[in-house]
Parts: sequence; structure tokens; C-alpha cells
Amino acid sequence: MLQIMLDIPQYDPWLLTHKGDRACRQLADRHYSRQHVGAPMFTRPGRNLVLRTAAGDAAWVTWAGIRDDGLRAWECTIFRNESPHLSSDMIRAAIEATIAEWGLPPDGIITYVDSSKVRSSNPGFCF
Repeated sequence: MLQIMLDIPQYDPWLLTHKGDRACRQLADRHYSRQHVGAPMFTRPGRNLVLRTAAGDAAWVTWAGIRDDGLRAWECTIFRNESPHLSSDMIRAAIEATIAEWGLPPDGIITYVDSSKVRSSNPGFCF
């Protein structure tokens, strides 16, 4: 029997994918930061590291582009977790995957949380 092996990097529970991934796009459509629901691309222009679970129930994007704030940092532009995995564990794994793929920039990896759009008494706690 012939077995096909794909050379796709895996960072448990994450798989490396692309910025047009359908499952990620559907997750992004349900995220508060989504600017154009249904658009074929869900990431910002520039370099994007897109991760998803095999089941397509979680997505993470790290963005590297020209920043207005002068920071030499990469930014998590979306994290959506509808999986049974703990978000804090998934964030650690996504950061490890980003560092494995790109290294670590001088000012680190950052994110923003809009506390007015998150149903939590402690928005961004798992970050």
C-alpha cells in the first residue's frame, strides 16, 4: 500500500496553513476583530504565520509587517478557540511555533484585546 507523506510542520495541536484557509476564515468570521465577514482573506497584508487545529476549531495568526508604533515586534492578530483545548496551552504552543518558524524579534510578540467586546471580567487573561 502506498502511503503519502506531506511535509507540513506541526506544532501540537497546531498545523501550519495559509491565509486563505477556509476553516480559519470561518472562525475569523465569528471573531470580533473581523472587518469584512466573508472576505476570502482574513489576515492583514504582510507576512502572516497561520496556524489551525486539524479539526479546524481553532485558529491563530502572527503578523509581521511595518508597524506604526516603531516596535520591532510581531503581533497576534487573531486567536479564536472553539476547541476543547485550554486557550492558555494553545497560546503557549502558538508562540513556540512562531519562534520555531521565525525566531524572536527584539520587542517580542504582542497582541491587543478590545475589552469592550470580550465577555470576561478579566479580558486577555490567558495572554
